[in-house]
Amino acid sequence: MAHSSRSHQGGGGDTDNLLRSHGNYEELAIIGTGAYGTVYKARDLSNDGVIVALKKVRVPLTDDGVPMSTLREIALLKHLDKYEHQNIVRLLDICHGQRLERERQLVLYLVFEHVEQDLASYLERVPPPGLPIERIKNLLKQILTGVDFLHTHRIVHRDLKPQNLLVSKDGVVKLADFGLAKTYDFEMRLTSLVVTLWYRAPEVLLAQPYASSVDIWSVGCIMAEMYRRHPLFSGSSEGDQLDKIFQIIGTPREADWPANVSINWTSFQCRPGTPFRYILPEICTAGTNLLTQMLQFNPAERITAGNALNHEYFKEDESTETS
Repeated sequence: MAHSSRSHQGGGGDTDNLLRSHGNYEELAIIGTGAYGTVYKARDLSNDGVIVALKKVRVPLTDDGVPMSTLREIALLKHLDKYEHQNIVRLLDICHGQRLERERQLVLYLVFEHVEQDLASYLERVPPPGLPIERIKNLLKQILTGVDFLHTHRIVHRDLKPQNLLVSKDGVVKLADFGLAKTYDFEMRLTSLVVTLWYRAPEVLLAQPYASSVDIWSVGCIMAEMYRRHPLFSGSSEGDQLDKIFQIIGTPREADWPANVSINWTSFQCRPGTPFRYILPEICTAGTNLLTQMLQFNPAERITAGNALNHEYFKEDESTETS
């Protein structure tokens, strides 16, 4: 769960009175560790031993207790879960752990439904020659449906990547790890902790303000990865990442380069770009069009999740498609 380092007016009160103890859950194994916490596979002792995912996060305490930002995020998570959207991982419970007075922190536990695999491991297990085109379409449509739900509720995920997309045994995709999700305004800037480099939008790499279109860029990267079975842009630094992006989508014109950014337009070669059909030979004409609309340098020109769901790519019959 993200928190804002800015001070908040008004105390958050005492979550111990709002949340129950995490003692009902038995930790079994570590699933993963991220910038904001550790996720455990756990057993719900109060519910027939149902397996859950237990996310342990440390929340800094202010003089007034838990920051209002944290309480707002808990309320947001609970609010989202009321919809029981099939493409959003279910939040089952929120519990408090111990207070760490010396570190001025409170441990919180977010209890989510447990899904066995993420999209990254799912793709690794696909035998050659790769996923059938119809399966790619199905997965992509589910991802976009989840993203559209978040954006409709003014939430930017901000960390979309294959490791944060869970795939159930029934093939249902669920967006997970809202540790960095936040109701958006149009002047947010990402910290260095946010989003794996390979899925970052250009405006993030350039430390520009951003909005929901950062998620669309990430979905475009994931779409290409489902065809290729390895990342589309695998840079090693912000500058290298941008260079790899421009090798494929072309270097933007100097007139389109944002002002007052740390990396100058002159740092990059002028590249014409590489057509997607050369990189993704299996992709159809409609798929190329959709991917191009997702991977626009200018965030204002990117397609929205809602419009992407209505794109002809999802309406075409595979038997009539041509590469």
